Amino acid sequence: MKNLIVFFLLLAALSSCSDKSKGPDVSNIKADVTLERFEKDFFQIDTNNIPAGLAKIKTKYPNFYTDFMEGMLGINGTETDSTTLFVTKEFYKAYKSFNDSLLVKYKSTSAIEKDIKKGLQHVKYYFPDYKIPRFVTYLSTLDGPGIALTKNYIAIGMHQYAGKNFGAYFEEEVQRLYPFYISRRFDEEYMAANCMKAIVNDLFPDKSGGKPLIEQMIEKGKQWYLLDLFIPDAADSVKTFYTQKQLDWCERNEGDIWTIILKNEDLNSINPTTIQTYIGEGPFTQSFSQENSPGNLGQWIGWQIVKKFAEKNSSLKPEEIMKMEARKILDGAKYKPK
Repeated sequence: MKNLIVFFLLLAALSSCSDKSKGPDVSNIKADVTLERFEKDFFQIDTNNIPAGLAKIKTKYPNFYTDFMEGMLGINGTETDSTTLFVTKEFYKAYKSFNDSLLVKYKSTSAIEKDIKKGLQHVKYYFPDYKIPRFVTYLSTLDGPGIALTKNYIAIGMHQYAGKNFGAYFEEEVQRLYPFYISRRFDEEYMAANCMKAIVNDLFPDKSGGKPLIEQMIEKGKQWYLLDLFIPDAADSVKTFYTQKQLDWCERNEGDIWTIILKNEDLNSINPTTIQTYIGEGPFTQSFSQENSPGNLGQWIGWQIVKKFAEKNSSLKPEEIMKMEARKILDGAKYKPK
């Protein structure tokens, strides 16, 4: 009996440890989140009286209405404009059934709001002066952005969160735009993480374009380093867009990956083809296993370099690391994976 009691106490302790957040305690940090559902109101418009419907939406969403009309639909949004009325009606007809499917999937957004709130609490922990934007959901054409940072909002494009098995994503035209290695992540679990990515870029815009390969790898690695601080409990597969199989492959072969890059590439190269090989979307990375390697492998290596540097310089604040030159991080990390 005594051994049994000890066993259950140990089990409870392990369970408690597994439930504990990996990051700092942010429970007392205020960060209110409400998703404003623009698309729900838009698709309640009476198509027999579109001008009145648009006027109502414009009044309810004065700071997002123009962003949507001009930025997403490419029209001026004036309620009496003939082009606005025509495009609105055609968009409504084309996407009404899509919106109906989304309403079934997202009857409630409380779980999403909870995840975003937790991320924002971490943002405020590290950057207390950051002004939290409002959040709005919308539905656009499929080539519209999944996350858009506007003047007043982080706008969430629900057309990219219908679920990885959503039928429209498998249509030939859509697959040309979003192959399965991309569309498989058009699901709810990526929504909060993508919002935090937008905030990372808002705090520290990516200015790596045109820089040598190694600097781009580290600059983009810094983005994942900060994202990791904002959502410490999220799976790395959600942060990186890699599959778990790809992540496991990276971790098993980290030393070999770095060795092959050093052997085959000039780290100071600014050749666009070389940069594209290691940075950005792709089903795999050339020169590595097509079956197991992810695309954007350079950012993952950059992330490891930044993490190694942060471990060696624990007194530095995240803001200091984010502002630090990539070369200094590379030199200080002394990155030599096995």
